[in-house]
Amino acid sequence: MAKAYEQIADDLREAIRAGELIPGDKLATEAELSGKYRKTLLTVRQALSLLQTEGLIEKRHGRGSFVRKPRKRVTRSNERHQWEKSRALISDEERARTGATEHDTGLVMDDLLFHAYYREVQASGDLAAVFGLTEGTALIQRNYRTRYRQEDAPFNLVTSYLVRDHVSGNPRLLDDANEPWPGGTMHQLRTVGIEIDRMEEHVTARPPTAEEAEELRLLPGTSVLVVRKVSRDVADRAVEVSDLVLPGDRTEMIFTTQLERW
Repeated sequence: MAKAYEQIADDLREAIRAGELIPGDKLATEAELSGKYRKTLLTVRQALSLLQTEGLIEKRHGRGSFVRKPRKRVTRSNERHQWEKSRALISDEERARTGATEHDTGLVMDDLLFHAYYREVQASGDLAAVFGLTEGTALIQRNYRTRYRQEDAPFNLVTSYLVRDHVSGNPRLLDDANEPWPGGTMHQLRTVGIEIDRMEEHVTARPPTAEEAEELRLLPGTSVLVVRKVSRDVADRAVEVSDLVLPGDRTEMIFTTQLERW
């Protein structure tokens, strides 16, 4: 037999799935639900907590519980890398029309809000090992946040690193005021004579840190996907390292591998 809070949750869940309650609708107050079901406030709160964990509702401080609006889904395919590389060869005007985020979401540039922040850092032991450089080598750390205008959280958290000596030949690559850069990193590196040969992506999953959960507006129990992306040039040097934190509740990863025919 279902527990009392499960019955309340079942009723509300069915109302949401049937469209009787639509995204943005406010639910009855805890007191109203308590009276309707003749159950304690604790039981009602257990039901609402269950629905929140399932991602169906969200609680807004001082305002109550609302049917949650689905976040924009992001689909990341490994085919995007060739798409980005090919775009590095087209005209400035064509490159400015769309970028990787638009490619992954189906949105257009006017739908997006973008922020970039650069600073110079010294390579830690971990990054120095990936780049094949000595610890303390000067790097350009680039932090990126892009979000849909209709939402309050970015699609992901991106921290990218370039070797300063690799890109110092073009001073524009050291200044975040030049972001967003049409064509992204592939074109930026092309301006200093660097051609990317391949990408290595290491994907893991883990619970978010408190800071990640807050910035990505994650519901309790939601995991994140963590991607360490290493870009290697035609001379087999690591020329960019990116660490991406992707919300597990709205990110789809697609890997397509072309196999040789017999």
